[in-house]
Amino acid sequence: MTASGKTVLFQGDSITDGNRGRDGDPNHIHGHGYVYLIAAELGFELADSRPRFINRGVSGNRASDLYARWNEDAIFLQPDLISILVGVNDAGRVIEGAPEGASDRFERAYRHILEETKELLPGTGLVLCEPFVLKTGATVQCWERWRQMIQEYSSVVRQLAQNYDALFVPLQKAFDDAAARTGADYWIWDGIHPTTAGHRLIAREWLNAVQNSPLAIG
Repeated sequence: MTASGKTVLFQGDSITDGNRGRDGDPNHIHGHGYVYLIAAELGFELADSRPRFINRGVSGNRASDLYARWNEDAIFLQPDLISILVGVNDAGRVIEGAPEGASDRFERAYRHILEETKELLPGTGLVLCEPFVLKTGATVQCWERWRQMIQEYSSVVRQLAQNYDALFVPLQKAFDDAAARTGADYWIWDGIHPTTAGHRLIAREWLNAVQNSPLAIG
């Protein structure tokens, strides 16, 4: 806990990073994506309790990269709630045949993160966000492989949420439904990175799931 409110930590890759500032400038510290939108909404509505929002997303990260920096970017911060969105880079490295994708460490690394967090921060709530893609831009080539891997990762994250008493935030169907109305690139411009509207969609789904759960920020 902070002096008067809860601390919420957001972890992930570039979707979470949102080109966030790396200093203490409060005008840029949350980036320009869904983390900013959630912090703006809850920060305004819950001003009396002064909640604190921390963004530690790092562009390009995989689950194993998160685990490598988990001490300094999660455990040390002692948050009351940790939200994780990761997976697209894990899938991408495997699909590209990159050296980092020689083996698929997604589930193994993710499980290490959750086990360590449960051990060292037993009172911290966990929110696991579903990875997602749409068929446009970078994902058009090898689309079937992209969709298959992300579906597999979705199942992994859903199961991990059950195993570690975490909240699962579904996102893929929300993006699929939105894309059916307007086209995929309106929501995710390159198949991977959301547009402004796409980030608003993530924030909406996150707030709906979290604020209607026992983990609600108040």
